[in-house]
Amino acid sequence: MATKKAPAKPRREPMSRVDTAWLRMCRPTNPMMITGVLMFDEPMTLDKLKQVIRKRFLAYPRFLQKAVDTPAGASWVTDPDFDLDWHVRLSALPGRHDPKSEKKALERFTSQMASSPLDKTKPLWQFHLIEKYGTGSALVARIHHSYADGIALVQVLLSLTDTSRTPDAGKDLRSAWLKKDGVEVVRRVGAIDRYVQLGGKVLGKGMEMMQDPTLATMLAKEGGEIGRELLHALSLSDDPPTLLRGKLGVSKRVAWAEPLDLEDVKAVGRACDCTVNDVLMAAAAGALRSYMLERGEQLEGVTLRATVPVNLRPLEHARKLGNHFGLVFLDLPVGEDNPIRRLERVADCMRDLKNSRQAIVAFGLLAALGMAPSALQGVALELFSRKATAVATNVPGPQQPLYMGGSRVREMMFWVPQTGSIGLGISILSYNGRVHFGLIADAKLIPDPDAVIRRFGPEFEKLLYLSLMGDWDRTLDAPAAAALLG
Repeated sequence: MATKKAPAKPRREPMSRVDTAWLRMCRPTNPMMITGVLMFDEPMTLDKLKQVIRKRFLAYPRFLQKAVDTPAGASWVTDPDFDLDWHVRLSALPGRHDPKSEKKALERFTSQMASSPLDKTKPLWQFHLIEKYGTGSALVARIHHSYADGIALVQVLLSLTDTSRTPDAGKDLRSAWLKKDGVEVVRRVGAIDRYVQLGGKVLGKGMEMMQDPTLATMLAKEGGEIGRELLHALSLSDDPPTLLRGKLGVSKRVAWAEPLDLEDVKAVGRACDCTVNDVLMAAAAGALRSYMLERGEQLEGVTLRATVPVNLRPLEHARKLGNHFGLVFLDLPVGEDNPIRRLERVADCMRDLKNSRQAIVAFGLLAALGMAPSALQGVALELFSRKATAVATNVPGPQQPLYMGGSRVREMMFWVPQTGSIGLGISILSYNGRVHFGLIADAKLIPDPDAVIRRFGPEFEKLLYLSLMGDWDRTLDAPAAAALLG
């Protein structure tokens, strides 16, 4: 009589410390999901989408695994009951819509998905296909942050696409779009382990350094520049109280703006001797300023901060999953009324950050946080989230049209999750010669994100107009600039 074989034991892999930190950051008020939307010119069928997911997305074995967290540590475990039909679903927008109301309906649907946690008993991702949207279809993707950071996950989503309507295995987007921002920092300062160890020291002491100056002195002495950078990050003042901060609810609202022409943005950057990212973040600061003023906020002299992720992975590892990024605190001078001076301040801050070790110090802290007791994780998360009002992400995507399953991708947008008490996320993505700007916000803080994003274009137009005026912009006061701009 044949002996019945025992079922194979599910494959288990330990989760990295940084990925564990993101897994444990989930809160009802801030699910740790990266949410993306792709809009197609032509219809996409569910069968076609499943073929793409099966062939390309599941080529990453990690997406067949679920996250299992225990007091001893977190692991990736292959799901023995994996069901593709659960992860790839057909959805529909309620009612009939004209193009304008259809966009609103898609924003509402995406908001609902961004507010709904994923099922912890399964691999933490889902794709929702809306077969009829405009002349084609739309796709809403949700993937938990513990699988990878936004840079890696955008690369994963791009791997589902082709550069022509007919899939060509020889064509590869590679990583030409990926910025090297933090890679040189890693090479210059050496092993990341030093930062992880130092981050562990700080967390292990329960962050007593905030009250104990002798501990801060010890940290600076032991860590040299690293310690001083960490001390600076921890000693930053809390962001000022504004209508953008407050008690969070469980509902998110998302919206996206009409895209800008990338060449216009580059032209402003050249005229003002700054980067495309500087221009876009200055326009975002202007949009927030205009919205806050309309709601009665007093902004004279106010500067907010946004945490900005910086890629730390080498380009050749762009398609590897996992979280490999640091965070820096970028000033958003919403109290500055002159658009050009606002841009100059953003550019100056970004230049200082590029010469600092702040990003890699934050990576070390995140790694240490992944192994810290739960109570300490909460304290650390709240401490850092009080220092910023928003999370801001800018990803330069491919500057050529892409196709998924034979359907051309017209537009794409994504949002990374916010952490702790932060309730606002700014996303910027360039694709095919255009720049897409999106916002995700806690519904209690910004119930109408469209009221913010519709200001993004006009704020950029101010920069474009004033940059063409050369040095005149530096002498214009706000009323004069407003009069010139109509």
